[in-house]
Amino acid sequence: MTLASMTGFARSEGAGTGPVAWSWAWELRSVNGRGLELRFRLPGGFDALEPVLRELAGRQLKRGNVTANLTIRREEASRLAPDPAALEQVVALAMALAARIPGAPPPRAEALLALPGVLRAGAEVREEVPAAQIEAVRAGFAEALDALVTARRGEGTRLAGLLAGMLADITTLCRQAAAEAADQPAAQRARMLDAVRALLAETPALPEDRIAQEVAILAAKSDVREELDRLDAHLHAAHALLAVGTAIGRRFDFLVQEFNREANTLCSKSASVALTSTGLKLKAAIEQLREQVQNVE
Repeated sequence: MTLASMTGFARSEGAGTGPVAWSWAWELRSVNGRGLELRFRLPGGFDALEPVLRELAGRQLKRGNVTANLTIRREEASRLAPDPAALEQVVALAMALAARIPGAPPPRAEALLALPGVLRAGAEVREEVPAAQIEAVRAGFAEALDALVTARRGEGTRLAGLLAGMLADITTLCRQAAAEAADQPAAQRARMLDAVRALLAETPALPEDRIAQEVAILAAKSDVREELDRLDAHLHAAHALLAVGTAIGRRFDFLVQEFNREANTLCSKSASVALTSTGLKLKAAIEQLREQVQNVE
């Protein structure tokens, strides 16, 4: 299956005929998100379409913050029409004011119509949107949604190659750490025995077998083979997720957290400069992997 990114952009547009020529345009933008969050910006008259659009998007998208913006243009000749509510309010105020002034003439119609907000362009007057326009806009959204899915998959293909390369780098660092850690327990044990013997040469206190036992326990605590084994298992799991491809973002994110946990433990157990240096490089590589995994759907 194809890996999908949560980042993408798509646009669709079209025009309709009728008593009034009109056109529409959809713009869909998608960025990272913990879940699927849809934001619609719809002009007046198209609000009832939102539940249908949400259902369409939910069928094809699993994660991401998606903004869908619809623009409608009606190419009609400019005409003016009164706003009934505004006109009624202005007439009532003007009549009340004229009644309070003795001998004042009644308000003139042209003066009332000249007041701001009383007359509006015909395109601004809300009318019921024909069903044909609603269907055209819905079909246009479906077209833009398909294009967005294609864009996210295209970005996902690039992302899959990037993640595979990062996993290869982590594998190389794990092998390097294994080689540097191979002799760490024995070297740690010998170093601690020498230090303890030098100390007891002056003030003997514990039997040597007890000292050797304690030193062995401390040396075992510096053994990083378990951490390396778990990192190897995590690498296999990561490659398996890439093979699945679809809707793996959350699982991959949790897996990267386990990567980071093992790398931190490896660094804390390190008893050599070389292993510590490799462990720090490993942590940096895992952090780069984590940043890219945030883009996976």
